[in-house]
Amino acid sequence: MQRLMINGFIIIASAIIALIVYLQVDIIHLGGPCMVPIVMCSIFSVTIAIERFYYFFRLHLGKDIDGFFEQLRAALGAKQWSKAQALCESWQGPVARVILAGLATHEATPQEIDEAMEEAAHQELPEVEQHLRWLSTLAQVSTMLGLLGTVTGLVRAFQVIQVKSVAGNPVSPGDLAGGVWEALITTVAGLVIAIPTIIAYNYFAGRMGDVQFQMEKAAAIVSGWRRVKADASH
Repeated sequence: MQRLMINGFIIIASAIIALIVYLQVDIIHLGGPCMVPIVMCSIFSVTIAIERFYYFFRLHLGKDIDGFFEQLRAALGAKQWSKAQALCESWQGPVARVILAGLATHEATPQEIDEAMEEAAHQELPEVEQHLRWLSTLAQVSTMLGLLGTVTGLVRAFQVIQVKSVAGNPVSPGDLAGGVWEALITTVAGLVIAIPTIIAYNYFAGRMGDVQFQMEKAAAIVSGWRRVKADASH
């Protein structure tokens, strides 16, 4: 519910800002009505990029994941459950929470431990990949809006030619300038937004893949330790 309220606030705020920019900035106004949703896309993209950058930056800030895994292996090898749990609690993040789910059931069978960690990973993934699909969608939509503005600008230019021709008046370059401006500005604006948005999407998708790999590696460490223990007991 809170997330929906935040998203709704962002939509309303971006619409207001886009309308103000359209009315106040001449170069944006020359791009025609299509510039309003294009500016909205740019606000959405910047907002999501900042939020995701902060999330992944905070997730990895000053943290040595390889050192964490080494300490985890040492704690599990020495059967120091409290130390392993304290290590994960101090680490925080989705990787640590997946391990904590496995440690909470360390007396169970290897299959039950795997299922607990798999369920924890499924619960963590939505937060890790949050808003990434929006970035991909915004990149495509801004490109299409730019193309739409190009078409409407050309239609406007040809309408001027038709009206002038029917009236028997000569057509000057100034008569076509409005439509050409609209076509060119929307095309440029759509591409200027789409290109960095695609770059941001691929960057954050790579970071998401890193987190997924780390969760799988963490689960493998806990699962492998439990299987060794089970084999030793037999």
